[in-house]
Amino acid sequence: MTITEVLPFLGGITVLLVITLAVLRFAEVGLGWLPVVAIVRAVVQLALVALLLSGALTAWWSVAAFVGLMLTTASVTSLRRARGLPRGPLGAVLGVVIGTLVTLGLVLVLGLVDLRFERVIAIAGIVSGNAMTVATLSMRRFASDLHTGWGEVEAWLSLGAQPRRAGKRLRQTAVREALLPNLDQTKNTGLVTLPGAFVGALFAGAAPLEAAQFQIVVLTAIMLAGAITAVVATQVASGVALKPAEPAQ
Repeated sequence: MTITEVLPFLGGITVLLVITLAVLRFAEVGLGWLPVVAIVRAVVQLALVALLLSGALTAWWSVAAFVGLMLTTASVTSLRRARGLPRGPLGAVLGVVIGTLVTLGLVLVLGLVDLRFERVIAIAGIVSGNAMTVATLSMRRFASDLHTGWGEVEAWLSLGAQPRRAGKRLRQTAVREALLPNLDQTKNTGLVTLPGAFVGALFAGAAPLEAAQFQIVVLTAIMLAGAITAVVATQVASGVALKPAEPAQ
């Protein structure tokens, strides 16, 4: 891109960010400069990915290293959001790692995507990113419900139930609520939303049918990774009978 192309692009992004900050400030949400930090990080990270995909990823070991980096970043982000639970950070990390690796392994073994570096990186990034989101949503909901519904948990414990049995209903609710956004998006794909993988494949010159096929793989992989992540994370976190800290407002 030339400087004459970059400046209008940056100007447009800046306008969108300023409006975002204005809306949040008007609503007194209290996120501060977090939206700006998020976009700046995204720009830097996407630039790095673009450089890597343009030639640096020339061997499977480099692809594995990059997938490891993505998993590490996703895990660290998730564990930070799960600190309200005694075993929340461990649950979040295990959920993200197991959910991502199992799903990615099955997708590759079943031959659902070509074994090309860029496609493996793409599916790994999409799956790990969604696993991170599901881990965050499930752990935050579980922590909140445990805090408000601790009386129910104590009642089960007083009857001799194990911690996981005592928190079973709350855990099920947390898993369900964490998965609903992706399920709703999947149900409305093509009618309300055109997902990024589909649009990206079209922009790359793929036939519409091929793009749709890749998107179906992505949606199914996201669903599997999310289910594994949420179940593993909440199962691990519910293994100790300790009341979580009060959720941050």
